[in-house]
Amino acid sequence: MFELILGGVRSGKSRLAQERAMHLGGTVTYLATATANGEESDEEMEKRIRQHQASRPAEWLLVEEPLALADTLKNHCRPGQVVIVECLTLWLSNLLMQPNPDLLAEQVQALLDTLAELPGHIIFVGNETGSGIIPDNALARRYCDEAGQLHQSLAKSCQRVTLTVAGLPLIIKEHNGS
Repeated sequence: MFELILGGVRSGKSRLAQERAMHLGGTVTYLATATANGEESDEEMEKRIRQHQASRPAEWLLVEEPLALADTLKNHCRPGQVVIVECLTLWLSNLLMQPNPDLLAEQVQALLDTLAELPGHIIFVGNETGSGIIPDNALARRYCDEAGQLHQSLAKSCQRVTLTVAGLPLIIKEHNGS
């Protein structure tokens, strides 16, 4: 089963994803896409990463992968296990900043192509970026467009899609296969 949890910054989406994983039980793998070690140290991002680390159970397996999401999911998804992918929009940012302009489209397509063959329960987490004003620069507009397209494509493949606002989940799609 696939789930997509969307929400704004500090909306409670990460907490909800962790609660869902704990409720499902079993082995949990946390697939982190965030990086704080670019050309310059990002103290604010490092702090966010530490907060996320402190909020997770110590027994969860941590896998850090900023770019090759599809391959990493193939290597870590197993029947009866849960994988949390946090966060899709950071993953997109990482891909947008790569020198190869084709890498983003290649990696997004690889993710969408591999979904049908992935076992287990996957919880994708992403920032809903399309609810505000249209950004005034081309890169920010492209980022919002790419995030919107990715979320729409994933939502089609997910059995559950949840929007999180003010810490409250609003289930906008739920299909139990019946």
